Amino acid sequence: MLKAGADRICFVISPWKSDILQYYGGMIGPAAIAYVVQPEPAGLCDAIFRALPLIQRDDLVLVGLPDTIWLPDDALARLPNDRLTFLTFPVDRPELFDAVVSDDKGRVREIQVKRQGAVSRWVWGAIKLPGAVLHDLHSLWCERDPHDEYVGTLVNAYLAAGGDALAVPSGTAYVDVGTLGGYREAMRLLRDAKNQAPSAVTPIRFAARSAR
Repeated sequence: MLKAGADRICFVISPWKSDILQYYGGMIGPAAIAYVVQPEPAGLCDAIFRALPLIQRDDLVLVGLPDTIWLPDDALARLPNDRLTFLTFPVDRPELFDAVVSDDKGRVREIQVKRQGAVSRWVWGAIKLPGAVLHDLHSLWCERDPHDEYVGTLVNAYLAAGGDALAVPSGTAYVDVGTLGGYREAMRLLRDAKNQAPSAVTPIRFAARSAR
């Protein structure tokens, strides 16, 4: 996020995660840090929208997931600033994640949320979007009953309502470190990345949690 120009970073945390405040404090490099609390684990959409009071419509927003390691580390800087854009990564088991189905120009047609038999092996791992689009997504989310738990189902509704989104397959490796196997794979990935040129990094097998 810093390499993509972030000057403010908001952590969305549960009420008992005071260790994150103690560890990061108020700054990361040049970026100021804020914290907002998600009182209950009500899904990723709910978590993202907890940060909305800190975001203006003319802001540029980056969204990343906790407990993930991915390469290249400057990939967010390669995404456009004017639309909802998903940074996507090739994986072996897309059914464990949100598979992004797009056309030959990168326009997103559908997000297949943890679907067996997903037709795309590219999954999203981070998002870049204008603040105005985030506010529009929140308005749509509030209209839907029940509220979407997953970003993918909300984005599908956004697309059906006439919105557009782009998939950029700039990611080369993606690991969820929330499992022991994933943690070990992340350590190997980071070790190898130190010893190789970025172009030499290839997609890897990984361990992943089936839900967040």
